[in-house]
Amino acid sequence: MAKDFTDLMNQLKDKKIEKFEVTPEDFPAFQKAFMLFDTRKRVVGQANKNGQLIYHYDHDAGNDGE
Repeated sequence: MAKDFTDLMNQLKDKKIEKFEVTPEDFPAFQKAFMLFDTRKRVVGQANKNGQLIYHYDHDAGNDGE
């Protein structure tokens, strides 16, 4: 079952979770949701070994999220 990346990004935004992981296999689905997310510039990723990405939400990025 595919992950609901929009829901995960909203959970980050709402401080319900601190981070989530995206595997290389899931990245195309994540990228599609990411590009449609209203405050995507606050969703920050860090690359790890084997192409895994860990995303968190930058709540201190300013008032408009852009």
